[in-house]
Amino acid sequence: MSENYPELDPLSAGLLQSVVDVARAIFGAAASSVFLLDEDADELVFQSVSGEGEGELVGRRFPASAGIAGWVASTGEAMVVNDLQQDAAFDRGLAESTRYVPRSLMAAPLVHGERVLGVLEVLDPAPQSRSSLNELELLSMFARQAAAALRVVMDRHPPGGRTRAGLDVDGRATALHLVQSLQRLLETAPA
Repeated sequence: MSENYPELDPLSAGLLQSVVDVARAIFGAAASSVFLLDEDADELVFQSVSGEGEGELVGRRFPASAGIAGWVASTGEAMVVNDLQQDAAFDRGLAESTRYVPRSLMAAPLVHGERVLGVLEVLDPAPQSRSSLNELELLSMFARQAAAALRVVMDRHPPGGRTRAGLDVDGRATALHLVQSLQRLLETAPA
């Protein structure tokens, strides 16, 4: 693992796991994942996975320029693709290597300030979300919340140090509050 890529402790990893679990539930998706950007290695790393691939993908790396997740990480823009067979940015070989080839996906950058920390991706979301918000807008809102929670981890343990990234009691409470706030917002949104 490169020196500037934080290794997350179990509590921080649990926070990101809750992000992908909630994203998968929100969109009724087959899978959801968070990729973190390892800038030194120029790679995206599966950090958390819910659903398809959950047991075997965490820790797997691929080039930061590969596929739709790579495009989202490099541009900082969210994307919804309803038919991946028709999208030139889709890297079918990369998808096949994960043993799950989606038909559609949504991806949003995890951004803090001007910096892209990673990508939140939702595979094969259900055709209609539980909210009246546009799917891309909803995913982007959730990604901003997830990035804020992730930033709590990063701020307390900045890249470049050799410490393990983790949250103290106050940091865990703050990050958990961010995720719970978003969950309440989604539960009260009109259908």
